[in-house]
Amino acid sequence: MNRNTAITLATLAVAAALASGYWLGARGTFKQAAPTAQLAAGVEPAKQERKILFYRNPMGMPDTSQTPKKDSMGMDYIPVYEGEEDGTPEGKNQIRISTEKIQKLGVRTEAAALRELSHSIHAVGRIEADERLTYTVAPKFEGWIERLHVNTTGQAVRRGQPLLEVYSPELVSAQQEYAIAQQGIRDLQNAGIEAQSGMKQLAAASLTRLKNWDISAEQLQALSKSDQTRHTLTFRSPANGIVMEKKAVEGMRFSAGQALFQIADLSSVWLIADIFEQDLAQVKLGQSAKVKINAYPGREFSAKVTYVYPTLNPQTRSVPVRLELANPGGLLKPAMYADIELAAPAREKVMTVPTSAVIFGGKRQIVLVELAEGRFEPRQVKLGIQGNDYVEVLEGVGEGEKVVVTANFLIDAESNLKAAVAGLTQAQPEVAATKADPDAHADHKEH
Repeated sequence: MNRNTAITLATLAVAAALASGYWLGARGTFKQAAPTAQLAAGVEPAKQERKILFYRNPMGMPDTSQTPKKDSMGMDYIPVYEGEEDGTPEGKNQIRISTEKIQKLGVRTEAAALRELSHSIHAVGRIEADERLTYTVAPKFEGWIERLHVNTTGQAVRRGQPLLEVYSPELVSAQQEYAIAQQGIRDLQNAGIEAQSGMKQLAAASLTRLKNWDISAEQLQALSKSDQTRHTLTFRSPANGIVMEKKAVEGMRFSAGQALFQIADLSSVWLIADIFEQDLAQVKLGQSAKVKINAYPGREFSAKVTYVYPTLNPQTRSVPVRLELANPGGLLKPAMYADIELAAPAREKVMTVPTSAVIFGGKRQIVLVELAEGRFEPRQVKLGIQGNDYVEVLEGVGEGEKVVVTANFLIDAESNLKAAVAGLTQAQPEVAATKADPDAHADHKEH
């Protein structure tokens, strides 16, 4: 080794020693000076992060993990921090949310209380003609239509107004028999009693035949005063109403019993409402209802329940209910749709919570009960009658207990509500082990 190489190596060794000493000295000085500098500047040390004890299954299953993982559905396991582990089944069913998050979600609670439920049944229905005020004009003999006095469907008619004139050979023959019998009675006034009696019976039989054909009393009276038979017979309207159906055509032949006119009196109409099965118990005869028709916005009609049909529609699970209402001015037309509101009879005070507090989860209904600030417990409840804004609670909540009425589903999203609800019915093996042996839970976490 020459002299220059030796000098270079010695210089590098001294420089390395000096650098190491400077670094070690600076490090020691910084460790001692840093806290002093922070205190002098008035800065508090950073708050220590919460310690994660373990991770639990998001669906409430009893398995835990010491490291983050996902379940078979791809959901992340939920961290359990120090101080959050509970040793009782009640604790595991509780939900904790920070005060800041509660304010952000807009959580609001209301106490369960005894109330008189105001309950209205809403349904839809259709206007129909009153079947008791519907009339059919159908001759009881065959013949021909000679003349029509009413020739349009929808025309308004009055009781006794002429509808049509008909000709029938049977009718002419019956009139002739009656006229001959009447003339025979007059001719046999001086004859024996038996002859007079026989002629009177013949006249009575002819008259009865004409009456059975619905010949009006006015026409029969005119026939009895005159020996001349009429070629045609006039049919008149049986009531005030509207011609709903007209099958009569001038000159056509009709058979006995054939319907030529159908007339409906629409001064009073029926309203057939479809009431759902669960509301049927609240419908009573004589119950009043408010009716709104789309054709007349802002106008309200009054109706009353007159009949509940004994059949149920299996497709819609509804029962037809008949209401009756007056039809001033004929505003209500058959086949119009209507919105119906039935006022259910008042009941005594029952335990209620706001309808918005109930979370419907298939076969179960859940409410979130506030135990303390930031602590909530899901409760399974049994519901009764549904009111306008409140619902009857038969089981699950006591008077005065506060239930969450807003942000229920946001709490569901922000917390593991599903796991808490599952804990209502699922056994928790690790909890049972904790009750039997206080160290069992700690051992479980270590493994």
